[in-house]
Amino acid sequence: MSTDSEIIRRSRDSPAVFGELYDRHASAIYRYAARRAGEFAADDVTSETFLVAWEHLERYDTSRDDARPWLFGIATNLLRQHHRAEASVLRTAAKTASSEAIADDSDRIAAEVDAKVATGRIAQALRDMAAIDRETLLLYAWADLTYEGIAQAMGVPVGTVRSRLNRARQTLQAQLNLERPTETENHHGRPSAAPRDA
Repeated sequence: MSTDSEIIRRSRDSPAVFGELYDRHASAIYRYAARRAGEFAADDVTSETFLVAWEHLERYDTSRDDARPWLFGIATNLLRQHHRAEASVLRTAAKTASSEAIADDSDRIAAEVDAKVATGRIAQALRDMAAIDRETLLLYAWADLTYEGIAQAMGVPVGTVRSRLNRARQTLQAQLNLERPTETENHHGRPSAAPRDA
């Protein structure tokens, strides 16, 4: 199976090969964009992400086999332009969860109500979070990027990613009254891209 960098290298001479990169990563980019800005914006963001990637193929560092950080970085930049849509999605999720929880107090669906309330509280916490911390957290949680991948996507050092994720986690813990996770839980089963002192 070809690496992303091999596909990009071949695309420079044979444009049709670029479709392999789209086929490989478009659904992940779409899901990430849909979660952040809604499905109505996800199609546009996905298309624009690959258009921008195509236009900047020559800039891609082919020493990096995985193109996901590059693609999610482009998508994140485009999502900044869709910030109003994202804010609306988070606001709607917070309001909908609250109103549905109040409207239906049946024991039969108590678990669903609890989940909707939690979703609303999370949406509110994300909305209130600094944009740069929110983007870092969502690249980690929804795009499944490692710390190093997030650093590549955002063009910042890994230490900055750690600081932003730490602030985002503290905000969530404070607003959701969560207990602080242990060091093991903090990794979410994903290997860290770099040692802490890197």
